[in-house]
Amino acid sequence: MAPLFRALLVSLSLCNCVLAVPTDPQDALHTLSYQASHTFHRSQRPPHPWTRLRDAIIHKIWGPAPATVNHSPYPARQSSTPSIPSTLRTRYGGDMVLRFRVKTAEEARALAEAADTLYLDIWEFADDWVDIRMAKDVVEPLLGLLPPSLHNAHSPLMPDLAQAIFESYPSTSIGQHASIPFNNHEGFTSSLNRESANDGKELFFKDYQPLSVIRPWMRLMASLFPTHVQMISVGVSYEGRDIPAFRIGVRQANDTISAQPRHTILITGGSHAREWISTAATSYLAYSLITRYGRFPVVTKLVDEFDWVLVPTLNPDGYEYTWDHDRLWRKNRQQTSIRFCPGVDLDRAFGYQWDGDSQRSNPCSESYAGDGPFEGFEAQQFATWAKYETEHNNIRFAAFLDLHSYSQKILYPYSYSCEQDPPTLENLEELAIGMAKAIRLTHSQAYGVTSACEGHTAAFHGTADEVWPRMELNGGSALDWFYHELKVKYAYQLKLRDTGSYGFLLPHSDILPTSQETFNAVLDLGKFLLSDKGIELAADADWSSEYIPPRPQGEQSQQDQVLYPPDSKEEVVEEKDSNSVLNAELRRRRRK
Repeated sequence: MAPLFRALLVSLSLCNCVLAVPTDPQDALHTLSYQASHTFHRSQRPPHPWTRLRDAIIHKIWGPAPATVNHSPYPARQSSTPSIPSTLRTRYGGDMVLRFRVKTAEEARALAEAADTLYLDIWEFADDWVDIRMAKDVVEPLLGLLPPSLHNAHSPLMPDLAQAIFESYPSTSIGQHASIPFNNHEGFTSSLNRESANDGKELFFKDYQPLSVIRPWMRLMASLFPTHVQMISVGVSYEGRDIPAFRIGVRQANDTISAQPRHTILITGGSHAREWISTAATSYLAYSLITRYGRFPVVTKLVDEFDWVLVPTLNPDGYEYTWDHDRLWRKNRQQTSIRFCPGVDLDRAFGYQWDGDSQRSNPCSESYAGDGPFEGFEAQQFATWAKYETEHNNIRFAAFLDLHSYSQKILYPYSYSCEQDPPTLENLEELAIGMAKAIRLTHSQAYGVTSACEGHTAAFHGTADEVWPRMELNGGSALDWFYHELKVKYAYQLKLRDTGSYGFLLPHSDILPTSQETFNAVLDLGKFLLSDKGIELAADADWSSEYIPPRPQGEQSQQDQVLYPPDSKEEVVEEKDSNSVLNAELRRRRRK
């Protein structure tokens, strides 16, 4: 056996020696450059005969084991080209995402209890559906815990999770940090000085970016625009990383701390590590405000009148971990009482109405809130920074936007309970409706508007007496803390694209359209806040030209025609009248 094994190794060596001799120098150069530019793409050139022999020998001796029996009712999807790295197959190869259609409160309650019992990862939920990630061999045990009405009320949303994760990474690398795209500072600077600045924007936002790219990019932006941009830190992570942020605003040279509070708009992303689109969208918002200042009158007015603090990733440790180890990691990375279950859910760790029920007291839960308020390290750091700004730097937070994914919703307080309405409910609803409309007029995406207790945690379905159970509790949210404790009048959580086709694995092709519609919502927020301060823009200020992409005159009616076809005329009139009445009532009841 040993001589045969040695003979096989010699044969492999000879194959490699032959393959190492290029038949054409140009072919060798082409192959080298191609492999450097796209590591995981398979060459389409016909294989060398020695290559086939070598691969056949390797496959025969070290090839994969025979496929195991799949006990799931869903067949495994065949792998596609380019092949998925073995590390992804090992971690996610047996996982999938199921969508359950839920029709009654009893079904929702049974599903919530079963998911809790099996420690399943609930991705998202709405009034009539729930998305759950699980191993394929857990499908049958889960169905055994559910009522018969749910046994056939499910469908595979992502039958091959490993493939979906593979496709969510940038095309140049998997789990490896891409090189900084702005090494050529001179070229990037000149692109920003052009009217559209599309080259620099497309370069950075064509893919998701790791921390090793985001931080240098932030430093570069601050150095290019020192008149109105600072790079600041809002805290330090559990593993010692800075939590970087942009402060965008203009102050007089002798203005240290003025007598009047400086109104500040705070926008955060990435508190849940796997929600990459929230980090990308926050970066895009900062980029648009920075590069449009001085060139677009409305943006210039907003930057003159407000400070803007934008935090692309509030959870840098978790975000880094999604690039290096686990794309679907949600929590931060601090140690807990169970060594093999690290991490605290930062959006459950704030001090207002914190609750640690039985599910969330388990460190292995995806929604683990810690053993007490503000145990989440980054949440405590961020809250300390925000309180210091208000108490010592004369800052008044005028608005707070917390970007998440997914499900396309605009949520306002309260999150912890539906039993108490926020005191500024009418203001919150009026502004949220305006932001949702701005989003819809951008790329025809519909965003729902509701309170966080209904849209994020518990659903009221049918009548007010039929209260659906919570799929997860949501006390201790950043949304409620900023609204109640820091008295931020306009506080929202925006759940960005999509509604479940990709979930947390939104393709990179959706980065720009999602970010554009979010920017237009922020423009609407700014216009609303200017009015709230009693500031009127010049009569000739053209808001439509400042949206991204610019909105020609009359486009609003054209968009409405697309969304509401002429053959549904009665419905259009009814909805228009209904919205007009609602908006008029909100304006009448608005509390200044």
